[in-house]
Amino acid sequence: MVDWNLAVATATRFVRPGPEVSRDEARAIVAELRRHAKSSEEHVRAFTRMAQPGATGEERPGATGGGPPEGAPHDTPVLVVDRPGWIRANVAGFRAVLKPLLAKMEDRRAAVPGGAVLGAVGGKVTGVELGMLLSFLASRVLGQYETFAPPSRDLPAGAQGGRLLLVAPNIVHVERELEVAPHDFRLWVCLHEETHRTQFTAVPWLRDHVEGEIQSFLAETDIDPGTLLERLREAAQSLAGAKPEGEEGEDGSRSIVDLVQTPAQREILGRLTAVMSLLEGHADYVMDGVGPDVVPSVAEIREKFQKRRASGAGRLDLALRKLLGLDAKLRQYRDGERFVRSVVEEVGMDGFNRVWTSPNTLPTKQEIAKPADWIARVHRKADGAP
Repeated sequence: MVDWNLAVATATRFVRPGPEVSRDEARAIVAELRRHAKSSEEHVRAFTRMAQPGATGEERPGATGGGPPEGAPHDTPVLVVDRPGWIRANVAGFRAVLKPLLAKMEDRRAAVPGGAVLGAVGGKVTGVELGMLLSFLASRVLGQYETFAPPSRDLPAGAQGGRLLLVAPNIVHVERELEVAPHDFRLWVCLHEETHRTQFTAVPWLRDHVEGEIQSFLAETDIDPGTLLERLREAAQSLAGAKPEGEEGEDGSRSIVDLVQTPAQREILGRLTAVMSLLEGHADYVMDGVGPDVVPSVAEIREKFQKRRASGAGRLDLALRKLLGLDAKLRQYRDGERFVRSVVEEVGMDGFNRVWTSPNTLPTKQEIAKPADWIARVHRKADGAP
């Protein structure tokens, strides 16, 4: 179904080169990012009060005084990568997550006369398309907690999966573009990504829950080729400015993610959207909360970075972001951060950390927009109030 090697080759060929740095500068940048990633652990644990299971007397995240003993490391590695390294890591992640869906599609196509020949051609086409998508994204991602990283020599014995990626050339590119202090900006980015690592290492059930939702979404995928082609045609019309019938955004356009959903998938995607909004908003809240104590120019960085997020680059960049659903990603940062801030202001950090108790205490998509409803559901019921 997908020629993965061709996807990597295509993305690596077409990805834009990073900023010019000397060999010595590159070594210094990598070393500094590693130091910041390590120092961020302590800052994030102290601010969030999230403990790794088994690190303290209490095994629930959010316990007062929570946090591993001083110096206790995460069991996931930090990898400072360039753009091709990010591409290879994400292709490996895609292969792991999509394996059940692709196996099902392979079985269906095997029953079709000539399916093997069509598969060989289709796999190359899909490989090129995926490669072009990754080449677009590879110059934009600053860091990433790779939740579903497949087993590799990068992971220490006993690790549950996942690794933290910091994309050095992209970090340098943005800090130069924004004209902010490099030391401060690099630490600020690390605080955000370290929060994601803390979320998944301190909440043992979170990774399996998210993966289960993704697999449920994929299991419901409508894989009828005619239907898929029709929906992709609608996506092309959307990008061209035509208004397809049905649910529309403010400008009448819908993303590919919207167009390939079945009704069951919409329900699952609503839950996934709420979880991702929570995780992204929590990371933004933490890096801004920790920032004033350790990042002197955090206010300047945040102001400039928000303007950059909102503006995008050019017409083509904005169109691609909309078609791929990346504009929804930006809303997740904004809505999720507002939810976290509102809850913490109302019930404190330990009260907010009840969100990590179980899948049932995660906010719904509606509660992300109305934090008071989450507080009413989780806190008042838990405290015995009517």
